[in-house]
Formats: sequence, structure tokens, C-alpha cells
Amino acid sequence: MDLRSPLGRVRGLGSAKSGVGHWWMQRLTAIALVPLALWFVAAFARIAGADYAVAVEWLRVPRNGILMLALIGATFYHALLGLQVVIEDYVHAGWAKAASLIAIRFAIALLAITAVISVLRISLGA
Repeated sequence: MDLRSPLGRVRGLGSAKSGVGHWWMQRLTAIALVPLALWFVAAFARIAGADYAVAVEWLRVPRNGILMLALIGATFYHALLGLQVVIEDYVHAGWAKAASLIAIRFAIALLAITAVISVLRISLGA
């Protein structure tokens, strides 16, 4: 016999009102990725077949470096949000879900930091 009220039984099982913010951020990063991806494809189409030195000089242009960093940030954040939803929806064991969420956060952070440092080293001439 359960002495809890119907409200007490469902507490903690419903929306915590944080899903809407997550949903909006996923949509905003997707919208940001459209022009950034188009810029990236167009820019690399222009320098296709060029050697390494041309690519380095291209990335040293401040506008290109900034847009590349924006593309990296939006891409990895969007990937994190998407992978988080997939894990939350399809991994049901509590320990596996927690471990997976922690692992993807570390992996995404490591990849994003590596990409940002690489762009900065090239664009700043280090």
C-alpha cells in the first residue's frame, strides 16, 4: 500500500523545465551552422589543391580564423547536445547513462580544445 498522494508519486518524473532551453540551444546551433558550413565549403573550394603554405596564410586572415573558431564551437556544442539527447533517450541503465554522458562531455571537450588550440597556433603563427 502506497501512502503517497498522486502528486507525490509523480514528483521527479516529469519535466523540470530545462528541456526547452536544451531544445532551443540545439536549434540555435543548427541555425548558426548553416551559414558557417556554407562559408567553410566555399572557402575551401577556393583554395582546393593549394599547398600547406596557402592554407596557413588563408587561416591567418583574422576573419577566417574567427569564423573557423565559431564553426568549431558551434559544431562541437551541437554535437554534444545531440549526443546527450540520444544517450538520455536510449540508454536506460542509470550507471551506463551517467558514464556515457560524462564520457561524451570529456571527449567533446578534448576534441574542441584540440581544434581551437590548433587554429590559434596556426593563425597566430606560433
